[in-house]
Amino acid sequence: MKLNVALSARNQLQGTIKVIKMGQTTSHLKIDIGGHIVTSSVTNEAVEELALKVGDTVWAIIKASDVMIAK
Repeated sequence: MKLNVALSARNQLQGTIKVIKMGQTTSHLKIDIGGHIVTSSVTNEAVEELALKVGDTVWAIIKASDVMIAK
């Protein structure tokens, strides 16, 4: 299932918030997506406005102009 909004980002991944670590201005969220953890940095204000909490189901929407891989 995808979000019912118009977005140019094609990478829309549903997951569950496992950790919210709030800093002075920015929070780091760890989101479990099918056993893989994605980390997102958002403002503390966004965490409050969205009422985000551990256990919430959320969408990680990824828009990047480059993806680099090194081995």
